[in-house]
Parts: sequence; structure tokens; C-alpha cells
Amino acid sequence: MIMQKQTKATKKMTFKEFIEVHRKNIHSTIHKYVALKEPLAHYKIMCDYIDRQGKYARPGLLMLTGLLYGAKPEELYLPAAAQQLSEDWILMQDDIMDDSELRRGLPAAQKLYGAVHALNASDTGHIAMWKILKDYAIANGEKGSQLYDKFYEMMEYTVEGQYIDNHFIHDTKDLKQASEEQYYRIVDSKTCFYTIFGPMQLGAIAAGHGDAKTLQMLKEIGTQAGIAFQIVDDILDMTADEKHFGKKRLGDLFEGKLTLPVLHAYKSASQKEKDRLDAIYRKKRQEKSEEEILFIESMVLKYKGLEHAKLLVEQRGQRADALIEKYWSDLPNNEYRDLFVDAVHALYKRDK
Repeated sequence: MIMQKQTKATKKMTFKEFIEVHRKNIHSTIHKYVALKEPLAHYKIMCDYIDRQGKYARPGLLMLTGLLYGAKPEELYLPAAAQQLSEDWILMQDDIMDDSELRRGLPAAQKLYGAVHALNASDTGHIAMWKILKDYAIANGEKGSQLYDKFYEMMEYTVEGQYIDNHFIHDTKDLKQASEEQYYRIVDSKTCFYTIFGPMQLGAIAAGHGDAKTLQMLKEIGTQAGIAFQIVDDILDMTADEKHFGKKRLGDLFEGKLTLPVLHAYKSASQKEKDRLDAIYRKKRQEKSEEEILFIESMVLKYKGLEHAKLLVEQRGQRADALIEKYWSDLPNNEYRDLFVDAVHALYKRDK
């Protein structure tokens, strides 16, 4: 077990509270690059998602890791803003691809403004993100160049994962051709790298600690925490309150996504049950009935897919803890070290 001796500065602060300390500055930095101007209707669409303000976990991890390694907050707001803005425009595109109903508790952009305008507006966020990174790179020399390259690497790998995800949802649509290996490949890019260890690495680089040893350590810890994070997301899609979660319950099943509980259930199902599951997955979202989605849910419950997923969350969480223990002496011994551990735990010990 990791022994944490909390300092006075961080005794009562959680990762969620840490995010709230920096949220306003990150949000205002984004608006310096994406402002309301003419044509007003166009910019209002991108600003809608920006102003809905999600959990800010990704920029929070970047800020926290940067501070852990000695950076000042003002040195981190530009890359943190780029990280959050990347999420805002990517989610707008994801919602169009998946025909999602809700985003952060409100109707998805394409439901409010139409897919054509939402897609075009998302490009505004995309362009602004690279402008933020360019400004940071120019101002920070070699360190800025390294951060820019790492950000590019992260985004490239994320888009590859999105292709694999979309290929299954829109082309394959057949659970017989799915595997846990495929699931983990998607998770590795869209969750582990983009959501967890990528932001951590960016924070370390921004603090001047972009050496291979530090980046590898953060990758190892973040990979295990990231897998746990995504499996929790799969569980919450089926169990969380819709208003609390901010997304439609069973939305992943309507969209035909690969989730670990479904994969486990499919592996255990009878041939007749597999045939019906495949028939449902072959349908487009709008063609699936509520009854069919509830059948998928019933298979997950019958074959204890949620219990299997929860066990894997526990195992991956233990691996993340073991890695933190292994690298404990390599982490800077300051007021942010215990908070870093709290942040890792908060990724998969959550209810939304």
C-alpha cells in the first residue's frame, strides 16, 4: 500500500477540487482563441461546447503533473487550454459520427444546429487548438517544440483509434469479428494516451522534464489507470443515472460500440443468443428498438458482464498502484505527489 504523508497545503484537496482551482483560467485562455464574433451563429456553436465545460480531467492531469515537476501555473495554461479544446471539438465530431443524443447533459450539437453547421464549427476549435500550440512552441524554444511534437503524436494515435472504433461500428457491425484485443487497441489510443498519460507527459514536458525515463514512467502508470477508466465508462453507460452521467443511458449499445461487458456476454452466450446480438449490432442506431437494446442489456446481466468488468477495473487499479509504488522515489517529493496519486485513483473510482 502506498503510504501518503499529506502536507498542510494538500491535506484537504482532492483532484476534483484541484481542477476547480484552475478551471476558470483554462476556460478563459480557450476563449482568447475562440471568441464570439461574426458570423456570430457560427462561433456560438463551438462556444456552446466550450462553455458546457466537461470534467476538465485531461487539462487537470496536465496541470497537476506540470506542477508536480516544478512548473508554475501560468506556464501551463496554454497547453492545458489546447488539451481541453481538443476534447471540445473532437466530441462535437464524435457526436455527429455516433448520432449521439446528449453531450454533458444537453442535446448534442448536431441535434441543436444540424450536422453540417456543427461539423464546420468543430473545425474552428481544431484550428484554434493548433494556434495555441504554435504560440506555446514559439515562446518556449526546444521545450515548446517537444511539447508540440508530443501533442501531435497523441492526436495522431487518437485518430487512428477512432478509425478502428468507427470501422467496427459502421462497417464490421459483427460481434463475431470483434475481440478483446481490438477493444484494448481502441482504449490504448482514445483513452490511455489521449485521456491519461498523454496529458501527464505534456505536463512533465512543460515543466522541463521531458526525458525518456519520466515519460515512460508516466506512460506505464497511465496505461493501467486508463484501461480501468474506460472499463468504468462501459459500466456507467449501463448503470449510471442519465442526468448525472450527462449521456444517454445505454448509449454505447445504441451506437453499436464495443464494450467489455458486451464482449464478455457474447463470448458466453448460446448460438441463438449470439445470432440475435449480431442481428441487432448490424442495424444502424436509428433502426434499433428499445426492446432490442434491453435484450443486449439482459445478456450482459445474464452472463455477469458487469461483474467481470468490475473485477478487471480492480485488477488494473491494483497494477496502477503497484507502478506508483515502484516509482514512488522517482516522483518529486513535494506537495503535489499525494495529489497525483489521488488523481490516478479518481480516474476509475468514480460514478460519472
